[in-house]
Amino acid sequence: MKTPSVSIVIPVYNEQDGLTRLFDELYPVLDALGRSYELVLIDDGSRDRSASMLREQYQRRPDVTRVILLAGNFGQHNAILAGFERSRGEVVITLDADLQNPPAEIPRLLEQFDAGHDYVGTIRMGRKDSSWRVLPSRLLNAIRERTTRIRITDQGCMLRAYSRAVVDAVNACPEMNTFIPALAYLFARSPVEIQVTHAEREAGESKYSVYSLLRLNFDLMTGFSIVPLQVYSVLGVAISLLSFLFVVYMGVRRLIVGPEVEGVFTLFGIAFFLIGVVLAGVGLLGEYVGRIYAQVRARPRYRVQAVLSSAEGEEAQH
Repeated sequence: MKTPSVSIVIPVYNEQDGLTRLFDELYPVLDALGRSYELVLIDDGSRDRSASMLREQYQRRPDVTRVILLAGNFGQHNAILAGFERSRGEVVITLDADLQNPPAEIPRLLEQFDAGHDYVGTIRMGRKDSSWRVLPSRLLNAIRERTTRIRITDQGCMLRAYSRAVVDAVNACPEMNTFIPALAYLFARSPVEIQVTHAEREAGESKYSVYSLLRLNFDLMTGFSIVPLQVYSVLGVAISLLSFLFVVYMGVRRLIVGPEVEGVFTLFGIAFFLIGVVLAGVGLLGEYVGRIYAQVRARPRYRVQAVLSSAEGEEAQH
């Protein structure tokens, strides 16, 4: 088949209530681009009717639609990686299936490629998410800005566009735990960000729990920087020095004043603080060691059950 100009990669997980509207809004936008395109839909082990609805959509538009059915729920970023490996466009655009970022924004991303950029990030304006998601996201953005060389204003927005060279570089990375926008940013020569609209989710619910968001941000922090380890090392040296000076002070005070018991609770407080610092350091080391362990095991990031494509027919992998 002729290589398309644009690939739209959309991971889908339990989105049956919103898929019909997604297709109703998406295809007219793509048909009006004046460019050849393909739509790569990845079902990430949905437990509702999403997979069957993707099959039906493939049967309606087999000329431009490709469907990848994963053999389980492997997470949004692994689903996108599966789409990257099957995409063929010179420009690859990722889009969530929940319509919080309208498909009508796609032409604006392509305009930036026409201007010479190879990575187009987005910033959600008037963000409609709840405050418990917005405020931690801003805090983590600030921390990432100071600990890595990755400059992404809105790391949570998946409406992004990548050149074929950037996507190929991402596909060549064997990392087990990664954050795709940040990894792609490392390979971009001319990145740019634009502002896009953001709407409330009208169907279904967010698939990111507090725990999954926390895990994703740990992937971002530990996968692209060792600054947390370096900061903890400096903190450990500082605390050790202060502890030594405190011991010297207590020894001198005992020689001058004699035995005292009034400060016993202060000592308890200091001991508990130091124990907490040690436990935090063990947890931080555990995050890095855990990622090394996952990498050494080298298990597949995902398994493909079937691929629906007019170029390949229906292919099953077990």
